[in-house]
Amino acid sequence: MKKFLIRLIVFLLILLLGLAGFLGVRGYSGYREITSQTPVETVVEQVQSSPTFVPYEDLPSDLIRATVSIEDRRFYEHGGIDYIGLARGTLSQVIPQLAQSGGSTITQQVAKNLYGMFEQTLDRKLVEMFIAKELESKYTKNQILALYVNIINYGDYHFGIYEASTGYFGVEPQYLTLAQASLLAGLPQSPGNYQLSDHFQQAKARQHQVLEAMAECSYINESDIETIYAQDALIFVRPKLYHRYFKDISNYTP
Repeated sequence: MKKFLIRLIVFLLILLLGLAGFLGVRGYSGYREITSQTPVETVVEQVQSSPTFVPYEDLPSDLIRATVSIEDRRFYEHGGIDYIGLARGTLSQVIPQLAQSGGSTITQQVAKNLYGMFEQTLDRKLVEMFIAKELESKYTKNQILALYVNIINYGDYHFGIYEASTGYFGVEPQYLTLAQASLLAGLPQSPGNYQLSDHFQQAKARQHQVLEAMAECSYINESDIETIYAQDALIFVRPKLYHRYFKDISNYTP
């Protein structure tokens, strides 16, 4: 019986290694095909040359901290792929209690959005991982964070932090308050379900999760969460947007 178990374990390990090798070759092949047509440097330069691109040094620290806390709190530790988060995300399919943030890192999300790879397939995920590794090898963490906030969807057709900041609040990103930044940081997880025009209540609930994550990462004090959360959003949304959002916002009570 003992010999049988040992043989079974060895067989399974060989099978897993073979599968990993097969997937690796398949993913690398797809990655080479895509990046040979449009190199990573080319798409990054296109984003950075946009007139609305906001460089890292002009981004408010509150937005950076809120984004990292809720999207990828091990961002500064991994090399593009968070294997701990990946394992947790896989297990969360069986044990929902393990689900926290998404399985994709900020770098992987940058890769996905740079190349418009939004289909939910294994091949796409494998290619995304290889592109993420290349991004990490060629750009700093600060540059990758800047790419993320400048291309991510914040809902209501606001792509990038400049459009979201000016579109929702009428201010440039560097002038965002902590309350505004924490509200925006929660939107990219599901823009269609959190956009402020018609899902303000859901966005506020998501904001609370962002603030809790920031407290867990020691970016804010836990005692400050409710104070920040209770700030009336009507004083933030610029007047011309008030009527567009009024039906949903007017029913909100902090």
